[in-house]
Amino acid sequence: MGCVSKQFRARGQPARKNERAGILRLWTVTEPWGPEGLTLDETADPMPGRGEVRVRLRAASLNYRDLLIVRGRHVGGALKHGAPIIPIGDGCGVIDMVGEGVEQHQIGDRVIPLMVPNWRSGPVSPAKMAGALGLHSPGLARELAVFPERHLIKAPSYLSDSEAACLACAALTAWSALFEGPGLRPGDVAVIQGTGSVSLAVLQFAKAAGLRTIVTSSSDDKLASVLALGANHGINYRTVPNWAGAVRDLTDGVGADFVLDMGAVGSLSESLRAIRMEGQIAVVGILEGGSAIDPAQFLASAARIRGITVGSAEMFDAMVRALTHHEIHPVVGTVLPWTEAPAAFEMLSDGNQFGKIVLEF
Repeated sequence: MGCVSKQFRARGQPARKNERAGILRLWTVTEPWGPEGLTLDETADPMPGRGEVRVRLRAASLNYRDLLIVRGRHVGGALKHGAPIIPIGDGCGVIDMVGEGVEQHQIGDRVIPLMVPNWRSGPVSPAKMAGALGLHSPGLARELAVFPERHLIKAPSYLSDSEAACLACAALTAWSALFEGPGLRPGDVAVIQGTGSVSLAVLQFAKAAGLRTIVTSSSDDKLASVLALGANHGINYRTVPNWAGAVRDLTDGVGADFVLDMGAVGSLSESLRAIRMEGQIAVVGILEGGSAIDPAQFLASAARIRGITVGSAEMFDAMVRALTHHEIHPVVGTVLPWTEAPAAFEMLSDGNQFGKIVLEF
């Protein structure tokens, strides 16, 4: 994708409609990494080929993986210097043009691009993870994008654009963590670390499934918010650092059936103390610092630990059916014009928000 100018920098640009026909705007980032390195570029409008559709973006939401990428790293470590990256993998838009041979979609359909489009079904593999939006292929921080029609899912009609833009990453990760492992039953206990977007989605799904939920956070205000969303218990890990003991107290000494672990310093060790024997721990986070495991503690718990990497198109379809049945609305905390992407990334970096940060076009 050849950019024709770099006249807009990261901060202070007002939101506006593009008045120049045939020109689209997009955010890119490369070295030096960081939100301050984001650049608002211009390039020619893309045109769909055979079997492709063009989507005009309406909303895109930020996830922690997007922040890592903008900072120049991801799960595999530091990103290598190369062509600029168009960030963000989670969004919603409307088809405004179709190529020849398109059968599943039509102009006017509201759709969600799959963040990992090559993972259709079955177990994950490196080949299926290749092509992830906002990392291996251009992301959604742009006004227009062209996709093969099979890379899109129709957005649930009851959701707003901002809500539909929250499904492809955080919500699908939550679904995969909770329902794609050993089966949980109504009444089982789920411990949810933190109040980030994945954690909030797990809370909503767990409530719909009849699970008993315990949420940990360092903020009493955020704990009050999750209790209002339906959490059964909240634990402030600042005032109760041995929160695993509190979980044991709340479960009559048995422990939790499921723990969502965010990968913070010491979190996995505490998760192993909180889990019942042969319970399951889903690790979804890679927060700064990491967590060491004591092999003796792991063996004593007999826990099943799974690393979660989003989910497949098949899982997405199942999640949308459940969302629609229960009319679950993703928690949106802040909505900004898409031209304020650098400020949105800085807000996500601060970690003080509750609910998703969404950019509207």
